[in-house]
Amino acid sequence: MINKTWDPILEKEFKSDYFKKLGVFVRSEYQHRIIYPKYEHIFDALRYTDYCDVKVVIIGQDPYHGENEAHGLCFSVQKGVNRPPSLNNIFKELENDLGIVKHNNDLTSWAKQGVLLLNSIMTVVKDRPLSHKDKGWEIFTDNIIKYLNLREKPMVFVLWGSYARSKKELITNKNHLIIESVHPSPLSASRGFFGSKPFSKINNFLVKNNMEPIDWQDK
Repeated sequence: MINKTWDPILEKEFKSDYFKKLGVFVRSEYQHRIIYPKYEHIFDALRYTDYCDVKVVIIGQDPYHGENEAHGLCFSVQKGVNRPPSLNNIFKELENDLGIVKHNNDLTSWAKQGVLLLNSIMTVVKDRPLSHKDKGWEIFTDNIIKYLNLREKPMVFVLWGSYARSKKELITNKNHLIIESVHPSPLSASRGFFGSKPFSKINNFLVKNNMEPIDWQDK
């Protein structure tokens, strides 16, 4: 059970062979290794952001693999945890774009406003990035993107970096806006992420389509 709006949409996924195998694998991993996020937070992106309320989809690759960082929302870390470099650059661009200085590294307030912070791979072994790659998560989250793409109500898909941009082929509905750039990591941010103004572009699109803009400030 994730929530009342996602459950019927994802029912077919939950009953599929690949998802059952994924479930067996994930449960075993949590029993025998240190896995992030905590088991109860794996699906928090879907719990905080109902299917019918999604305004923005930000696609990440897999969770942070350091202690106490990941909590089920891509790019977000729990309160009291040091800010990762990519999130720091996201906040720099937010200040450059809208003049908002953000201190809270937990992005739950964004998720509650309709920003689906979706990692393509939803679990990871401690200190081993991409350790749960090709176990079935990508099938599940690609299908989530496909279900969102079918929705008539417009939304914004934010694709930062080559991995997220590889999902562009799943987004075919002309009602939706795609915003893409290089990744906000220190290795690439200066090559097109800084100055891309994604936050104002998102809100301009939402207002144009008669939706409340996202309040990006601290909550």
